[in-house]
Amino acid sequence: MTDQPWLVVGLGNPGPTYAGNRHNLGHMVLDVLAGRAAARFARHPRAQAAVAEARIGMLPGGRPGPRVVLAKPTTYMNVSGGPVSGLAKYYGIDPDHVVVVHDEVDIPFGAVKLKIGGGEGGHNGLRDITKALGTKDYVRVRAGVGRPPGRQDTADFVLKDFKGPEAKELPFLLDDAADAVEMLLTDGLLAAQGKYHTKA
Repeated sequence: MTDQPWLVVGLGNPGPTYAGNRHNLGHMVLDVLAGRAAARFARHPRAQAAVAEARIGMLPGGRPGPRVVLAKPTTYMNVSGGPVSGLAKYYGIDPDHVVVVHDEVDIPFGAVKLKIGGGEGGHNGLRDITKALGTKDYVRVRAGVGRPPGRQDTADFVLKDFKGPEAKELPFLLDDAADAVEMLLTDGLLAAQGKYHTKA
């Protein structure tokens, strides 16, 4: 289906307690994308997610970018698969048009990388999405939060808010990740990888 929209999903946990956590980076990036497109999130009637529909970026010749469904699951991170697969079915979107934006401890803070397929690296949200979609072949936009300091448990680390210098740098990371999503949608995965992997 050539004219199908993209489904861009930002991972996170619901509610104000988690809103500023490293693990909610996906939600934060989606908020940036929605703000740029002047789109507003609303609860979806058929899936546990807040959804905003928009056109993202610009195509050659100044044409509006592709149709995009921006989605923030309202379930907990570890059960993100149901909302993602439900929205994909509802909008008729194939897995190769699904983009998942998430925090990544295996990438230094501030870096952004993109890939299609591959392992989940211990990320339970990704694991559940892979299971629900029945394939690993969806695009991941990985926003680096870095490794926890010392012997801090990774699960505790990602459920803490950004502090100090990281909190000051966070808006730049969110903008870079949002830019990477836009470039992916308008110029393709290889172009976005070429720019952001070199930058990292």
